[in-house]
Amino acid sequence: MASLQNTNFDSQIPAELLIASITQIHGAISKLDSLRPSKQVNGLFSHLVKLCILPSSIDITSLPEEAQEMRKSLIVLCGRAEGLLELEFATFLIKIPQPLANVNLFPYYANYVKLANLEYSILSENGIVQPKKVAFVGSGPMPLTSIVMATHHLRSTHFDNFDIDEAANDVARKIVGSDSDLEKRMKFETCDVMEVKEKLREYDCIFLAALVGMSKEEKVKILGHVRKYMKEGGILLVRSANGARAFLYPVIDDKDLVGFDVLSIFHPTNDVINSVVLARKPSF
Repeated sequence: MASLQNTNFDSQIPAELLIASITQIHGAISKLDSLRPSKQVNGLFSHLVKLCILPSSIDITSLPEEAQEMRKSLIVLCGRAEGLLELEFATFLIKIPQPLANVNLFPYYANYVKLANLEYSILSENGIVQPKKVAFVGSGPMPLTSIVMATHHLRSTHFDNFDIDEAANDVARKIVGSDSDLEKRMKFETCDVMEVKEKLREYDCIFLAALVGMSKEEKVKILGHVRKYMKEGGILLVRSANGARAFLYPVIDDKDLVGFDVLSIFHPTNDVINSVVLARKPSF
């Protein structure tokens, strides 16, 4: 990493240097015995995130095959590490009084707040102000987006959170269960979204988390399923990634949203990682 020390981060980092640095971190992460939170794990992923939000003109689609494979592997590793970090923190939270009052202790809490603020602004700009019922697919053990949205923005909206992992839902229920008002408006369902069909018609807006579908192919399949069953005129908000941030999360762009009207695509340039894609199922 020595070559990065003298890089002027006000200017764009050369793609070759960025790929070499990310490849080096991928190698170190791949050799870890465990992805559970630790000083070493946290340090490597923090370094990776800092690299990926640097200004760069990297084009993910033009990466050589070796770099493409490394990127796919890295997205999976990031997903696992993120899940373990959330689960460990959520398990800690439910053991203390007032877990909801302490969600701000989560290391990336500020980032979730910024992303929720951004998503709420994008929804509002497109006329979606107070949807009655929202689905969040891939909510995990720390359903921070739903919590922040329900508490600060969508204060009368009912949230159904879907996750494939019952252990994640179990701790999430306990966190939300510490607030009676929030508990009334927030439910958690354990299932694969590909098995949810007619129920998808109930929602005015469906959020698709960044790690639902770890590859482009999987994600496109999920988008097709959601489109088939969601109601006409319903809104879909998909989290994506752009530029070097695509080493952390899968990318979805307008051509992947077949059968949707794409309303907005926003790529952040600050420390928010995810891009936000907003689409509507047409009313026929």
